[in-house]
Amino acid sequence: MIAIDATCPLVTKVHIEANKHVRQGRHIFLIGHAGHPEVIGTMGQVEASEITLIETVEDASAVQPPEDCDLAFATQTTLSADETAEIITVLQHRFPEIRGPKGEDICYATTNRQNAVKAMAKDVDLCLVIGAQNSSNSKRLVETALNAGIAKAELIADSNMLPYELIDNAAVIGLTAGASAPEILIDEVLTALAERYQIEVNTQNFITEKMQFKLPSMLTK
Repeated sequence: MIAIDATCPLVTKVHIEANKHVRQGRHIFLIGHAGHPEVIGTMGQVEASEITLIETVEDASAVQPPEDCDLAFATQTTLSADETAEIITVLQHRFPEIRGPKGEDICYATTNRQNAVKAMAKDVDLCLVIGAQNSSNSKRLVETALNAGIAKAELIADSNMLPYELIDNAAVIGLTAGASAPEILIDEVLTALAERYQIEVNTQNFITEKMQFKLPSMLTK
């Protein structure tokens, strides 16, 4: 049997950070959602006594770290950038010497999509997010849309889940997708909408993503 490690390099980066902090004697605060596969994986990199999960600002305000221990924080890569920033602010206020990552842990694709939703918020009255029901970054896009002032936001897995009762009452619809949603799903949603309504599609490019990662070495041999 051949096993290929297809872990996202951005997640691997968090794993490396966690192990480095433990080797250097720091206790880790991991900002994330309990039960999420990525959180389970990161917390499994070190001993349970060496890492504490922080889910909310309230957690950050109340957590009591081990005595006489340096501290560090890391984050799940698919979180809301705004909510994560609030938690980090609390931790840095309480523990001024806490160490963080050199670069942001949150996935660039996640952050870009959240910023794009905020940018279109003033122009739409319904936001449809294409993504799996268990996709953390897709659910964060729904939250971002609502927090940005969009009246309605719905997470749909594909064109079969289109909420026509909401679409019928919407003048302008914003359409986005989770970071791992295949483009064909977006095309299918647009096709389904065009079959039922007279639509005009306006594609807005907020940022060009140029990040590329190497394939696992065994696939390049």
